[in-house]
Amino acid sequence: MFKTVKTNKDRNILDPLSLKKNFSWTFVGNLIYALTQWGLLVSLAKFGDPEMVGQFSLALAITAPVLMLTNLQLREIQSTDTDNLYVFGDYLGLRILTSLIAFIAIFLISLNYPWEISLVIICIGIAKIVESLSEVIFGLLQKNEVMDRIATSIIIKGILSLIFLSVTIRFTGNLLIGTFAMTIAWGTVLIFYDIRNAIYFEKIIPIFNKSKIKKIVILSFPLGLTLMIGSLTTNLPRYFIEYYVDTKALGHFAAMAYLIIAGNIVVNALSQSASPKLAKYFASNKMKDFNKLIMKIMAIGFTVGILGVCVAFFGGEDVLTIIYDAEYAKYIDVFVLIMIAGLINYTGACFGYGITAARAFKIQPYMAATWIVATLFFSYILIPGNGIKGASIALIYSAIVQFVTKLIVLSLLVKKKIKGSK
Repeated sequence: MFKTVKTNKDRNILDPLSLKKNFSWTFVGNLIYALTQWGLLVSLAKFGDPEMVGQFSLALAITAPVLMLTNLQLREIQSTDTDNLYVFGDYLGLRILTSLIAFIAIFLISLNYPWEISLVIICIGIAKIVESLSEVIFGLLQKNEVMDRIATSIIIKGILSLIFLSVTIRFTGNLLIGTFAMTIAWGTVLIFYDIRNAIYFEKIIPIFNKSKIKKIVILSFPLGLTLMIGSLTTNLPRYFIEYYVDTKALGHFAAMAYLIIAGNIVVNALSQSASPKLAKYFASNKMKDFNKLIMKIMAIGFTVGILGVCVAFFGGEDVLTIIYDAEYAKYIDVFVLIMIAGLINYTGACFGYGITAARAFKIQPYMAATWIVATLFFSYILIPGNGIKGASIALIYSAIVQFVTKLIVLSLLVKKKIKGSK
């Protein structure tokens, strides 16, 4: 049972939603948000040029690994903390500290680039830090199974960021001004919507308890390291393209690769909504229910992936021309390969969520290390001589490695749990 908020006796706590409603809200929210974030690339392609798309994508590729590490995947730690080992203030205090570390790291990395790109990197970094503060609130809301509030937040944020960036790019043609406007949009949603939702459950007061922060870091660092390595794995081909080809080629590749997000919407929406139930099933030894839910998510991921490959193969040229420009449609073969990589990732995504629900955190950095070594190897072999086509093939090989390792680890965890319960 939820308790009434002590700071406001006239308002009751939000009731948890059913899995079906949480999935529906998460799906719609992620769908609209992904469309708006994709719209950012479309706006840059329409009102700018492939080089501007490449600079924006490079900034995202540089800031993402840093934020993935410092975020420590606290949202998943919070939502699966069924024993209530830590309070919201502990997570918020840690997130504020790690955000400061993230900003310093991003600033230092940005100094290695021309000042125009450096400023864009810093601005994107600030926007992502604002987003990370919203994420720690989302962890609280997800734990209490009110995904509608999360969905509403990201919908508003997505629409505002698209409007702010598109308008500024259209009238100024300046990427820095556009990214700054996007940052303002995300900060507005955090202050005027996310924080107001959080106070239904907790006081928004960060707690800097050294002992608890240390324990959370020890618990969550493997996940943060895993996410960082995973982000590096995703972005390694982009680094190679920018280094061995140019920023314009990176713009072409990034624009097509972003279309994989369309499938991730469905898979991530269902997986995030199912995470609390997966954690409860695993903790209570209901392994049949656990396996059944995993298989359902996997089947949906496979179906979505097949549809994506079919669209790319039979209508990819028209899709790229309509969405971006005829210049992008010249890379239809690359587009098909990218969607094949997406198919493999969609199908295996459920295994990763299952591993996290089982709270098997320490093994994940080793898994991720395998992924990044494989991606680094394939990128080094394929991209210098084959450009963005080589990058798309590297994505496929990397996806296969990730699928196999996650499947093996989850299978071992399930067998160990079943054996231990006998």
